[in-house]
Amino acid sequence: MTDTVFWGLMIPFIGTALGAACVLFLKKEINAVLQHALIGFAAGVMVAASVWSLLLPSIDRAADMGKLAFFPAVSGFCVGIVSMMLADKLLPHIQAQKENEKVAMLVLAVVIHNIPEGMAVGAAFAGALAGQSDTAFSAAMMLSMGIGIQNLPEGAIISMPLASRGMRKGKAFGRGVLSGIVEPIAGALTVLLSTLIVPILPYLLAFAAGAMIYVVVEELVPEMSECGRAYTGTLMFMLGFSLMMTLDVALG
Repeated sequence: MTDTVFWGLMIPFIGTALGAACVLFLKKEINAVLQHALIGFAAGVMVAASVWSLLLPSIDRAADMGKLAFFPAVSGFCVGIVSMMLADKLLPHIQAQKENEKVAMLVLAVVIHNIPEGMAVGAAFAGALAGQSDTAFSAAMMLSMGIGIQNLPEGAIISMPLASRGMRKGKAFGRGVLSGIVEPIAGALTVLLSTLIVPILPYLLAFAAGAMIYVVVEELVPEMSECGRAYTGTLMFMLGFSLMMTLDVALG
């Protein structure tokens, strides 16, 4: 069972790493149209992930609260947005650093999103270990595999924008991989501390959704629409949103 739990916790990280590897196949020079297309795609993926991977699971996990099941989702979502707003204010707004700041906010949002996703997988395996049921282990593994597949585009939306801003492909790939390492760590901690972490998981899921939506609204949407490339960004937003929605619903 120990090996099953280990690989179950690692699968989402492997999915992120495979998605980040997409950057290795990009051309050395990325033109402005492709750069804006990647930003639009990233925005679509993040909005869909916020809804189907974070907010809806937050509400589902709070179902025992009855009509107040919305409270963890609403409160966590609002705190997530305000927290990212404060973090944005604390970052230096020197013009020369503005591009690096946008990328930093994108990476931070995805990392924050990966933590409760890893916890959700850890909570599934913690429940399976408590019951020692083969069915529960199979369900936990399916959840892990589903999140791993969903992480393919999420890994790409970290590494590809970094490369589009001039970072070496190998370094951009490494940053994309590192953004996913928090998932198995969070999952393992949840297994070890399940009685403490699982009750607050609905709030953490919604917090991550708020963080991602803030970055989309504040950084990605304005950038994908600038320089007369609104249609390209919008179409790629549609593609990213549709892909992530399809993955979340089909694998959920």
